[in-house]
Amino acid sequence: MKIINTEIFMLLLTIGSFLLGTIIFKKTKISFFQPLVIALCIIIPFLLLTGIDFESYFEHTQPLNFMLGPSVVALGYVLYEQVSHLKGNILSMLAAIFTGCVVGIGSVVLLAKLFGADQVIVASLAPKSVTMPIALSLSDFYGGKPSLTAAFVAICGIFGSWLGPFFLRIIGIKSRIARGLAMGSASHALGTARAMEIGAVEGALGGLAIGIMGLLTALLMPFFKELF
Repeated sequence: MKIINTEIFMLLLTIGSFLLGTIIFKKTKISFFQPLVIALCIIIPFLLLTGIDFESYFEHTQPLNFMLGPSVVALGYVLYEQVSHLKGNILSMLAAIFTGCVVGIGSVVLLAKLFGADQVIVASLAPKSVTMPIALSLSDFYGGKPSLTAAFVAICGIFGSWLGPFFLRIIGIKSRIARGLAMGSASHALGTARAMEIGAVEGALGGLAIGIMGLLTALLMPFFKELF
């Protein structure tokens, strides 16, 4: 049926799947049953069964992809409400995000090369920790495959938001600023959403980390290009 491969149907499918995931998450309160996980469990089988490729799906959902950018910018208001936490901490926060960016790109690139991954896989993995629009652009520019990058970004966000608070608690990180920066730097928007559930400060600093992490990743990717 041609109707299922149209923009309106794909948008309704995506939004409906996410809303269903939100309902399930609120009912169960199980962290693994995040709305994105539920949406992926619906959309991926649907695309496989109908034979619709990711490129077509991505094209039909451009309005949603476009809104990812403004939604990240909107986090600036949350940050403004917590601006007092920036005073005296700017340099240390920038240093922390810079370190997270270098480690995030370098570790995954080196591990991928160690296990024999080809250039396409490595380039697709490198921007896994930034928000989706930036990650897809960087992946495409450096020879990666955007569909793979989309999967890696989603996986990184899901597991980071799920396991991040647990690991931070295990290693004894009690600073609200540190927890927010860690969640936003490692797991982009999903990590920040989880950080907001923990506290307003964590969510605000997670939003800050998303923006700076995206900028630093774009600036540092050329230095890792030789490793691809």
